[in-house]
Amino acid sequence: MLPIYPFTAIVGQARMKRALILNAVDPRIGGVLIRGERGTAKSTAARAMAALLPQIEVFVDSPFNDDPHSPNTWSDWVKEWKATGKELQVAMRQIRFIDLPVSATEDRVVGTLDIEKAIQKGERHFEPGVLAAANRGLLYIDEVNLLDDHVVDLLLDSAAMGRNIVEREGISFSHPARFILVGTMNPEEGDLRPQLLDRFALSVEIRGIREARERVLIMERNLAFEADPDAFQQNWLPREQELSQQIEHARQVLDQVTHTSRDLLAIAALTSSLNVDGHRSDLVILKTARAHAAFENRRNIADRDIALAAELALPHRIKRGPFHQVEITMEQLQERIEQLEGAIDHSQETETQPVQEPSDEKKKA
Repeated sequence: MLPIYPFTAIVGQARMKRALILNAVDPRIGGVLIRGERGTAKSTAARAMAALLPQIEVFVDSPFNDDPHSPNTWSDWVKEWKATGKELQVAMRQIRFIDLPVSATEDRVVGTLDIEKAIQKGERHFEPGVLAAANRGLLYIDEVNLLDDHVVDLLLDSAAMGRNIVEREGISFSHPARFILVGTMNPEEGDLRPQLLDRFALSVEIRGIREARERVLIMERNLAFEADPDAFQQNWLPREQELSQQIEHARQVLDQVTHTSRDLLAIAALTSSLNVDGHRSDLVILKTARAHAAFENRRNIADRDIALAAELALPHRIKRGPFHQVEITMEQLQERIEQLEGAIDHSQETETQPVQEPSDEKKKA
């Protein structure tokens, strides 16, 4: 197995690392698209993130990484085994990093049903695909813009539904397909269609670091890693373990994070003021804000969480043109949220003020 460069040793690119961490805390966010020039640690960060993730409990013989404690998500394979009364062995397994090749076909991604065996022997046989291996893991797509649009659609549909359903000739098979979706691309080689772009929950645009000292630090760390990968990994192990434990704890407390109707109004007002189409962005911002609060071990979201989430969820959804701003910073978003909340509070105060009855003098007049 090739040595993996530590996530915490990556220099700079804070926004990219934040997007990956928050998807690790809550895979239901819906993945991240990392756009940037060559040699900016896009694939390095994705592989390093997978290595950080905590181990999961699975059925040993299941090719779908089924969660033993979540019967409502079990694959048809597990349900059939359970129906026979047989017990399945449970064990801990490292979360998988699945690299999808650009040449992948639909059958390679979703899996195939053996129709001939079903007709001749009456047996339902399913050959698992990439989505089966990626369940509860990290699915990485390099150069996602070069992948067939239909295949990208299938991946995004499965990521949104959390389930892969294959139907052929009246025979169907389903299994869970919840994974952290990470796509990378170089915009110079072509962009994704707007419909597909919107389906990625978060988007980050990264560039090479221009500061000379940081560029020197990148060279020094890479040379140290190439010279002795084991020693380099051991040197960074305490920070890696700390971050891994923080992610695991955030996963455990995520469902305890609450939000108020005022938070929802702030999110809706923000996306509306920026003329964002559809409602997917509102839900993504809420989920991402909750994940960030959980990562910082808080039980309710704040304006800063919403602003950080919006910074990741809106760049690829804001309409661009000669009179539209291409980028909007977290500070600008937080300032806008505060302004919108002030307007919301003023509106609510106006609505709740009692109606003044006209005085007797005014009535006579």
